[in-house]
Amino acid sequence: MLNHFSDLFQRHTHPLVPIPTGLKPEGAPEYPVKAVLFDVYGTLFISASGDLGGIRDAGPFDINDDEHDTSAALLSLTKSHGVSSSREKLIKAFVKAVKADHDRDKKQGIDFPEVRIDEIWAKILDTSDMTTARRFALEFELIINPVYPMPGMEEALGQIGNAGIRMGIISNAQFYTPLMFDYFCGKRPEKMGFDPDLCIYSYRCGHAKPSPVLFKTAADRLLQYGINRKNVLFVGNDMRNDMAPAKTCGFQTALFAGDRRSLRLRRDDPQLNDIDPEIVVTELPQIPAKIGPGSM
Repeated sequence: MLNHFSDLFQRHTHPLVPIPTGLKPEGAPEYPVKAVLFDVYGTLFISASGDLGGIRDAGPFDINDDEHDTSAALLSLTKSHGVSSSREKLIKAFVKAVKADHDRDKKQGIDFPEVRIDEIWAKILDTSDMTTARRFALEFELIINPVYPMPGMEEALGQIGNAGIRMGIISNAQFYTPLMFDYFCGKRPEKMGFDPDLCIYSYRCGHAKPSPVLFKTAADRLLQYGINRKNVLFVGNDMRNDMAPAKTCGFQTALFAGDRRSLRLRRDDPQLNDIDPEIVVTELPQIPAKIGPGSM
């Protein structure tokens, strides 16, 4: 699928570097680690907006025009697709469409619903051509939320995989999320050591973090490998969306505090007062070092 979209990555990708958070690495796992599950945005990949392009809450987009010039790029995008709406109207239509889908799913009992972003844009663009909708969706995302691999990502994944530890992903994601690995690393996630059965993407299951559904799905699949929840380490950058549901599921947790853009401590949330990750890391290669030879 990447061949259909590689030109968009080339056009809108530029190097990004993490912004230090001031936190220090600390802690160690309480139990041997037999599986490591990762968040993607803000953990494995630097995310300029810190999350998945504003999709999550269907609220106002926080577009940082100081870091990347979005206005000209969005204007070019809309013109190339024959869209006459202004940036503000386009974003308003997007937010409205996402909210409508969320409201429908919440009425059906889904606490944290997820959309399929290509279907959202197909409605807004009034097209039945999903390739067109997906190209628009990806380019829009790359404009408002540039991404780049976190330093040491491939090194850390290689060390963990070579140690025989199973790896997976639990992430708020869209169809283009796996393509990021393909473009930047030249490999799909499964070729980088991730177990396809342990790659839990929100858009595929209709639930988004912090829903426990994603974590329970991973736990059930890991149990088929004979891996108990206490022997699973989940790595993420958000105390509410990552650490809290992972802890509730019975996983050990590692807070990735390597980039100020994406670190979400949420210290004003009283529901997180008793949530303490076992580990804090500021660089991805610290993870295999933290879980140590004894755990491996």
